[in-house]
Amino acid sequence: MAVTIKDIAKLANVSITTVSRVINNKSDGVSQKTRENILRIVKELNYQPNRLAQSLVTKKTNTLGLVLPDITNPFFPEIVRAIEDTANNFGYNLILCNTDDNNKKESLYLQVLKEKCVDGIIFTSSINPKSQNIKQLMEYKIPFVLLDRYIDMEEQLPGVYTDGILGMYQAVKYFIEMGHKKIAFISGPKESKTAKQRYLGYIKALAEYNLPIRDFLIKEGNYKVSGGQKAMMELLTSKEDFTAVLCANDLMAIGAMEVLKQKNIKIPEEISIAGFDNISLSNVVDPKLTTVAQPYYEMGRSATKMLIKLIEGKSLRKKEVILKPRLIIRNSVAKRG
Repeated sequence: MAVTIKDIAKLANVSITTVSRVINNKSDGVSQKTRENILRIVKELNYQPNRLAQSLVTKKTNTLGLVLPDITNPFFPEIVRAIEDTANNFGYNLILCNTDDNNKKESLYLQVLKEKCVDGIIFTSSINPKSQNIKQLMEYKIPFVLLDRYIDMEEQLPGVYTDGILGMYQAVKYFIEMGHKKIAFISGPKESKTAKQRYLGYIKALAEYNLPIRDFLIKEGNYKVSGGQKAMMELLTSKEDFTAVLCANDLMAIGAMEVLKQKNIKIPEEISIAGFDNISLSNVVDPKLTTVAQPYYEMGRSATKMLIKLIEGKSLRKKEVILKPRLIIRNSVAKRG
């Protein structure tokens, strides 16, 4: 027969309420001796709390929902690790939902997480975000934090991001300092605010160094290897002159590198290339990829801590946390002139 909280209270000669407070780490006012005695009995009897019963009383499931657009992108598993580590440290479990950049799946998963009674949600939108999905989330009255991808709304929403303008500015500035003046750019999808910010960093650096913005050297990608391949083919067939290519993420940079190799164009001697994210693959491709590193672990940790504060009814010092990226210089950029 399963041990109950009532059995523990009887053996410890205390009230059920006192046992409940100790088990749920809310033992203020309970003496250290009593607490230790209760925990000893819990351990000896191998007591396992009934989480369903607890949730009915506390109105909490100690579960967080995580909505991601593409778990096959190596950037996101790095973030998942940070979120899971942090959630576990605070006593929370995690439900992961992968939307495949599909807005219908995104909406469906939000409904599923509501039905699972999660305490809060960390949300990264699809490439082409739909405002009705975030409105759906807001209507649920579930605490949430946006992560990595901005969503334009009238009110400021809690979120954790990397400064994409600064990151791209750093990369273009490095290209220019290495003697490159004709720098192509493979952007993210035009509908994405995050992609727009990375584009702004690109043109900001060009303007600062009095270099023209050549529209024919700017191609739209999709944040996937295929997008980098397609955009690089378009650049090469355009016959426009360029010595460097900056990509809005590492996967597109890797796709672009594949095309250059297929065309027997040497990297970086003939064409230099750089990416954004610093995924693990960027350090094993040949040549190793110069890239802008996102502080992905800190992003995941900050988003989780922010969400738990909201769940606990605490106010946030600031709703948006903008983390600084840093340029990682490897072997894919050569000096010109």
